[in-house]
Amino acid sequence: MTLLAFDWILLLEKLVLIAVIVFASLGIALYTTFAERKVAAILQDRPGPNRAGPFGLFQPFADGLKLIMKEEIIPNTANKALFVLGPGLAMTAALMTCAVIPWSSSVELFGRKIDLQIADINIGILYIFGVVSMGVYGIMIGGWASNNKFSLMSALRGASQAISYELAMGLSLIAVLMVSGSLSLRTIVDQQMAVGSLWNIAYQPLGFIIFFVCAMAECNRTPFDLPEAENELNFGYHQEYSSMKLGFYLFSEYINMIMSSAVMASLFFGGFDIPFLDETTLAPNIAAILGLLALLTKIVFFVFVFMWIRWTIPRFRYDQLMNLGWKSLIPLALFNMLITGAFILWRQG
Repeated sequence: MTLLAFDWILLLEKLVLIAVIVFASLGIALYTTFAERKVAAILQDRPGPNRAGPFGLFQPFADGLKLIMKEEIIPNTANKALFVLGPGLAMTAALMTCAVIPWSSSVELFGRKIDLQIADINIGILYIFGVVSMGVYGIMIGGWASNNKFSLMSALRGASQAISYELAMGLSLIAVLMVSGSLSLRTIVDQQMAVGSLWNIAYQPLGFIIFFVCAMAECNRTPFDLPEAENELNFGYHQEYSSMKLGFYLFSEYINMIMSSAVMASLFFGGFDIPFLDETTLAPNIAAILGLLALLTKIVFFVFVFMWIRWTIPRFRYDQLMNLGWKSLIPLALFNMLITGAFILWRQG
């Protein structure tokens, strides 16, 4: 029996790509907190953070240093193992989403063609749903292990909210999959970049609206931040956390927001496609850099919309939250799926 030679260089490429994406995600999440405070300040007509460094640019580092230097406190009545596992699981699930996102086209370095995607699996959408579902366990475990009634109530809210809105999100994606015929994010992006093709937002505007609303609910962003309702539950599921355990929960929310924006850009807005530009006429490395910049621009836009909505719209009541998910979004997603199926059958006929 002949054993195939293992490609160690490919493994090294993937490890370097994983490290770059993870550290870049952490850095972007760090400055997303600064951007949110600035956006909130602009909308509220005040300066925002402006003391640490020029224009307040060192404020994220000051906040991070403060979290690192704070005392680690674990309540005496908490389940210590699960108390530590909760924030770690939330952070891990948030970072794992980036594995199937195509960040740009391939680059050529040292005579090798390197894909700017960690793993192009043919069930990429299912992988994302599985990882997102794992993030709910981070919230549930943290809230239950704290042995605090407010934390537990918040965790139960977060779990029921995630279940409710994942159904509508999945149904909205079925219509996209019916149009593209693939679960691979790379294939979906390539189809939108094909000559004569339009972005999926042109075929699925209702599906995008449903997906966007559900993404806000999955990220626990206002007006869907019922698990963190300070006026009802003190501080939410991470009430008993301090230092970097609290930082992991806060960072995971921002990383989830960034990854949700990347998924929306890939599914509905062509991913790293640049409008009115034929990337095949450019050198591969130039096309890859421009494609990465295009995807990051789309991500920044969606993140800004997340922030804009947070500081503009008030929080729902819990019954309104559930009614919107079960009585409005799910029927709309089913209607959109039926309309899409009928349109596809009409075109084939």
